[in-house]
Amino acid sequence: MASKLVTYADLKAHSTKDSLYLLLHEKVYDVTKFMDEHPGGDEVILAEAGRDATEAFEDVGHSDEARVILKDLFVGDFEKTDELKTKGPSSSSSSSAVNTAVEQGSNMMYFVPLAMLGAYFAWRYYSSGSL
Repeated sequence: MASKLVTYADLKAHSTKDSLYLLLHEKVYDVTKFMDEHPGGDEVILAEAGRDATEAFEDVGHSDEARVILKDLFVGDFEKTDELKTKGPSSSSSSSAVNTAVEQGSNMMYFVPLAMLGAYFAWRYYSSGSL
């Protein structure tokens, strides 16, 4: 069964509290009935209406249960156009840059305190006159 193709015009047409489509990972979901149940309130969902909400969804760190609920709200796939740039499932270039920065920061997290500790003990040893 082929899924429905939702256009940018459809997404914009369903951007009110009475009828709201949400775009996540290049898939469109009808979250109209779920807005009252949303733990963060309906304002946070309405703020993402008519645009790609993938980044906002992932930044919050939704649970597996939230992802299961999305399956029941699925409308169709989003038709990619120049009108709206979507954030696809993989952003490998920025992701690898972030991972590299985190790894380098992690290494410095251990090296700097150890170097300072070593310098302290060296200072204590040489300043105590035990030479």
